[in-house]
Formats: sequence, structure tokens, C-alpha cells
Amino acid sequence: MATTPRLFVDSTLAADGGVSLSEDQARYLGQVLRKKPGDVVRVFNGRDGEYAAHIADFTKRGGELVCQQQTRAQAASPDVHLLFAPLKRQRTDMIVEKATELGAARVQPVFTARTNSDHVRTDRLRAIAIEAAEQTERLDVPDIEEPAQLESLLFRWPENRRIIFADESGDDDSRAWGGDAGRAPPIAAALQKFASQDVRWAILIGPEGGFTPEERAHLRTLAYITPVSLGPRILRAETAALAALTIWQSILGDWRT
Repeated sequence: MATTPRLFVDSTLAADGGVSLSEDQARYLGQVLRKKPGDVVRVFNGRDGEYAAHIADFTKRGGELVCQQQTRAQAASPDVHLLFAPLKRQRTDMIVEKATELGAARVQPVFTARTNSDHVRTDRLRAIAIEAAEQTERLDVPDIEEPAQLESLLFRWPENRRIIFADESGDDDSRAWGGDAGRAPPIAAALQKFASQDVRWAILIGPEGGFTPEERAHLRTLAYITPVSLGPRILRAETAALAALTIWQSILGDWRT
């Protein structure tokens, strides 16, 4: 089954139920993969699990599948959100693709004072997330949220979801990156304290150049914030996002099972 194509669809899935293909999906199956009516594909919609389905027909505007049997029951992804400051397009695309592969349930672009990108196409990011989910055997696709200003996001943030704040600065203004004083604890040590607790999480990654002193000071006053360090080197923003998600998965996520 691993070599059988997978497609994300919006249709309800059930044995003997029909599934409509978009024009792009039909073109992908028929022209790129050279599939024919009668060939089997796998489909999922994030709600009903995964089904084997056979191609019933191709049309000029799409195609039709017929579901056969369920191959996997629906399973939820780990409840972790990724909040990140958008970067240049290619690097933002990579963050969304890899966050999907790593199991993030929601991806939220966040505009900060030093964010160097002021335009985000969420439709494009959702398409990237769908393709990554299809390729990596996920049974769902992460929610891709519209961008929000950091201050506005924090103002309405639910206090029952903690935020891992990647805080790479110290408190010594006279030294590069704030020196060693006031450094946050290593992320693994900080998360281990919550290993036995039922806590919802989000990960917040700042822009190139980091958060401003004012943003950092505000974040550290919030009760639901857990400041962490990602090691002795200053990471690029996309590297930091993926490193933090990886460590969270290994300590609190579904990499433990």
C-alpha cells in the first residue's frame, strides 16, 4: 500500500461512496502517474480515516472514485501549534512543509516588529501542507491560520495552552545576544517538567534578528509562557522552528510511542 497514491479530498468517505476529483487531481493521476479507470488509490479527508478507492472515470473537469474499504481508522495528530514569523517565500514554504511532516496540528504566521515579510498567501501554504500530508502518511492536514499581529494574538490567547518561547537572548545589554546572564533553560530540560502533565502546547519562533527587547520583556511576563533555549548556537528561524518541533515530539509528542 505504501506505493499506492494518496489524495486528500473534502468528500465524506464511506464504503461504496463516491468521491469527486478536482481537475488537478485527475490530471495528476491520469497524466503524471498514468493511472487508468479501475486502478486503486488511497484517499483521506482528516475525518473518516483512510480508504482504498478505485478510479471509476476521468472527465475533462475532474474524475470520480468509488471507495472500497477503510484501510486506517482516523487518528488525531499531536496537539501542538507552530507560531512563526514569516520569512521569504521559499523559507516560509519549507517551514510549513516540514511542520506538516513533523505533525503540527496548526500553523500560525505571526507578524512581529522585526518580521521582514508583510505578505502571506495562506491558500498557497495550505496546498503545501496538503501535499506534505499526502506524502507522509498523515491522516489529517494542519490548520493554516491567517496571519496575526503578535500583540493581538497574545491578547486573546487561551491560558490553558502554554507557549514554548524560543528565547535566545540573555539579559546583559552590553554583550552580544545578551551574554549568558538570564538565559532560558535548555528546551529538553524545560519540557521534561511537563512530561507527566496533560498540557496543550504551542511553539513560538521569532523572525530573523529575534524579538525586540520590548517583545521579549512582555512575553516573559505571561504566565503561560515557557522560555527555552535551543542550544549554544544562534539558529536560523526555519532551523529553530523544526528543531523545537522535533524536541517537543520526542519528549511530549507521538515519537514516544
